[in-house]
Amino acid sequence: MRRTEYDASQAAKRLKVPAAAFRWARHTDLIPAPDASSWQWSRAAAESLDADATRAAMPSPPISGGAAADRIADALCTPNVIGEKANVTAFVVRRFVDRGLLVDLSANPDGTLHHPGQVADICRREDLTDLVAADTPLGPEQAAARLGVRFRRSTEHLTRCVHRVGCRGEFNVRVAVDSPGPDTGAIDITVTRPGK
Repeated sequence: MRRTEYDASQAAKRLKVPAAAFRWARHTDLIPAPDASSWQWSRAAAESLDADATRAAMPSPPISGGAAADRIADALCTPNVIGEKANVTAFVVRRFVDRGLLVDLSANPDGTLHHPGQVADICRREDLTDLVAADTPLGPEQAAARLGVRFRRSTEHLTRCVHRVGCRGEFNVRVAVDSPGPDTGAIDITVTRPGK
C-alpha cells in the first residue's frame, strides 16, 4: 500500500535527508507549506520536493545549543572554558530562539540544534553584546542594579520591587527561587525589555 500523505519526518526519510536539514529547508521556504493538512504533505507534493536543494541549504550538520553558545562566546572574545563558569550558556541560545533570532531544528525539548550559518550570522552582529546581556540570567545583586534599586537579602523585598517594575511595563521580569515559602531565596532573575 502506497502512502498518500507524509508528515515532516516521513517526508525527510523519503528525500533521504536529515530531519534538521528538512526543518531548515521548511523554515527558509525551500520546502512549501504542507498541503494535505496543517502538518502533512500530499504524495504529489512530497514527490516534487528537491532532495539536493534541501541538502545544499544545510551542507554541514547542525550544532547543539551548547556549541552555539561557545561560538557566541568566542565572537565576544570571552571564550567558554571547560571546568569554569560559562560566559554564554545554552540558556541564552534558547532565549535567542524564543526571540526569533535563531531557529531550533531539533524535535527534542531537552536540547536545541541550529544551522551553523545562522549562528555565524548572529556572531557577526554588531549588537551581539547587547543581545547576550539582555538574555543572560541575573543574580539578585545584578537584577537590583539593572532595576536601579538597592539590593537587600530579603527575597520578599526584591519580589515587591520586581512586581512594581514589571507592572509599570518597563521590564519583563522572571524570578526563580530555590524553594517556596518565607525562607525562600532568589536563584536567577531575568530582566528584559518588553517585546524582547
